[in-house]
Amino acid sequence: MTYDMELRIKEIIPRVSNAKSVRLELKEDVPFKAGQFLCAHLLGEKVCKRYLSISSSPTEKGYIEFTKKITQSDFSTVMNALKPGDHLKVQFPMGRFTLEDTLKDMRGKIAFLSGGIGITPIRSICKFVADTQAGTDIALVYANRSLNDIVFRKDLDAMRAAYAGLKVTHVLSEPAPGFKCVQGLINSLVIKNEVPDYAQRKFYLCGPPLMVEAMGKILNEELALPKENIIRENFTGY
Repeated sequence: MTYDMELRIKEIIPRVSNAKSVRLELKEDVPFKAGQFLCAHLLGEKVCKRYLSISSSPTEKGYIEFTKKITQSDFSTVMNALKPGDHLKVQFPMGRFTLEDTLKDMRGKIAFLSGGIGITPIRSICKFVADTQAGTDIALVYANRSLNDIVFRKDLDAMRAAYAGLKVTHVLSEPAPGFKCVQGLINSLVIKNEVPDYAQRKFYLCGPPLMVEAMGKILNEELALPKENIIRENFTGY
């Protein structure tokens, strides 16, 4: 079931220099699955809408959150001017980039390959698994340009501390001194080194469309994973 609601902005959270989270107040418990997305309509003189992944988890009550990279688009311009107390319309939940729709057993092994703002649905899934102690074995390989571009870095650190089944590998093209990461880009060697049991896992890919396509080819053609073990989400927020 999809809900059509007008919601009040509870909080706006800067995540990195060019990305923000918008938390919308929920006065009732509206069911959705971790990894799903919503359609946001910004109210004003010009109607702007965008499909955006939900970055909060169903375990986080009282609000629903989306997170977006701020660009030069009309939507970003209007979104960047929003403040707590403003209202917008949303339709949700939508999408099947979820564990329940692809895993027979929530205690199975999965891996995420992501870049930039593509982390948003993955953050939702990891938070849900950590909060519920679901037993899912997760390996996350997350690529960014620099340390300052890592969205939800503190959240990921907290989840990793709270849930032993989550391994996070940061891949940075511009590493920072003292920060543990892999330098460069995600490639087959990085996957082999950081996810040595890759053949036993289902892979979820989320990020810019070109990255998702490239990662799919690496998994399928270079690492010989069957296509049914590769779940894609071309992130529409780019």
